[in-house]
Amino acid sequence: MRFSILVLLLVSGAARSQQATVTILATTDMHGNLYPVDYVTGDPAARGLAKAATLIRAAEAESPNHLLIDCGDTIQGTPLEYVYQSIVRTGTAPLGLAPAGPLTRDPMMLAMNRLGYAAMTLGNHEFNFGLKSLEQARRDAAFPWLSANTAVSGAAPRPADPPFAPYIVKTVGGVKVAIVGITTPAIPIWEKPENIGPYRFLPAVDALKKAVAELRARERPDVIVVAAHAGLGRNLDTNQPEDPSENVVYDLAAGVPEVDAIVFGHSHRQLEGRRVGNVLLVQPRNWAMSLARIDFTLERQTGGGWRVVDKKSRLIPVTAQTPAADDILALGKPYEELTERYLNTPVAEAPRDLSAALGRVEDTAIVDAVQQAQLYYSKADVSLTALFNPNVRVPRGQATVRQIAAIYPYDNELYVIEGNGRMVKDALENAARYYLSCEGARCSQPPLVNRGVIGYNYDMAEGVEYEIDLTRPEGDRIRNLRWKGAPLAPDRKLRLAVNNYRAAGSAGYSMFAGAKVIWRSQEEIRDMIVRYYTGRKALPAGPDNNWRVIPEEARRTLEKEALSSSEARCPILRAER
Repeated sequence: MRFSILVLLLVSGAARSQQATVTILATTDMHGNLYPVDYVTGDPAARGLAKAATLIRAAEAESPNHLLIDCGDTIQGTPLEYVYQSIVRTGTAPLGLAPAGPLTRDPMMLAMNRLGYAAMTLGNHEFNFGLKSLEQARRDAAFPWLSANTAVSGAAPRPADPPFAPYIVKTVGGVKVAIVGITTPAIPIWEKPENIGPYRFLPAVDALKKAVAELRARERPDVIVVAAHAGLGRNLDTNQPEDPSENVVYDLAAGVPEVDAIVFGHSHRQLEGRRVGNVLLVQPRNWAMSLARIDFTLERQTGGGWRVVDKKSRLIPVTAQTPAADDILALGKPYEELTERYLNTPVAEAPRDLSAALGRVEDTAIVDAVQQAQLYYSKADVSLTALFNPNVRVPRGQATVRQIAAIYPYDNELYVIEGNGRMVKDALENAARYYLSCEGARCSQPPLVNRGVIGYNYDMAEGVEYEIDLTRPEGDRIRNLRWKGAPLAPDRKLRLAVNNYRAAGSAGYSMFAGAKVIWRSQEEIRDMIVRYYTGRKALPAGPDNNWRVIPEEARRTLEKEALSSSEARCPILRAER
């Protein structure tokens, strides 16, 4: 009996010795969030790589066999990265501010080097500041930037434009793990050609198939993980596609079932773990608000190598109680100090309290502040912009760069395109999809906001007057559209000021795609707004009320919705770009 028990224990121990566990830890869309701070308010926030570092190190201590990766959109998005990138591009900080010491390396790369990232996938926002900034950050990284579907045109690329590695292979605890990078192929739609240079973006599924075939032939990895900078592209509950030309992850999983897992980003959503066939899909939150963890259990195969027998994923959230890592804070301190000096610089006077809470319901001074700056610098006939952050409040008195920059948080550029009255009407009809139709008593009953349309895709126009009639069906709501006091004729030629994403036709604004671009700003719209009001010393006192929602019952219902919505009370959560 004792002999039998001993044999069973030995067999059991041998079986256990033939198993291994490998952990993949992943972040995505950090967008320059190094410090745990909300730059709009200046308040502490449950985000940022300094806090995520604490979670990363705890997970690494639990699982010695690990790899840490990132899915891209890393060097753009916060004032901290903007201030640093201004130095890279121009040699000086904004407003002529002088840093306390030389800032020679990208702050996000410094922190990621310290944490031992194994790889990062190229994101679309890595191109925002131009190739000089991209390549500087890439040189600063102690880890490779991956993208299997990003190629360099020409027979021999310039030394300044090296190709991206399609994958890396690391041996972890005796297990060979391959990480393949995939980048959204839609970048040319959004970026101006000089920011892309020689880089070209290939079909994602084809590129992944090629990479997997090469890995199988050359490396024979035990685990293949895709780190994708692209959204899911399909609603897994309804099985309906969602912009699959930009968000390719579902197609990757369905088209290349040999991969074991895909960690992805770009769309600023989260997914703790779903499967498409046998492919595990995981998406951590943007802004380093959570850490993705995938644990692979493998068994040794008789002929050598390992076989995945189990895989589990979870998201580990950053919370207000998560302590920030002191060494990461220290690395970022000189960058953060300069950023705060920039943000706290007074530039203009607010003649009264200004709020963006109702900015998607009625015309507001805050939205008009953007429109006035765009019209001034573009010399356009009509300007279009969205309200990106309904939480913006500017109290009466001295307004700082922080408060003005919060009105326009993205690094978009301003374009002027050749357009006409029909394009304006079509654009406003597309924007009006943000609302639901109503009739009679229904106009007094919420909801009247179409949750299928993201708020920052609702554009308003300046330079024209119009009404949005919610008693009309979608596509036929714009009424009394007038320009210079007269009805706007469809064939009336106009210069239209739009941001670079709209000019590319994104978010349903296909009427702008392909239009001739006759002027482009050389700086971000946010910086133009700061410069405009620095010169004028005063923000608008009120809106010009050039548009309104009708009937009045519907407007009042929308007002109640806006004031009671969580979006009006909580910091905006950026989705998309």
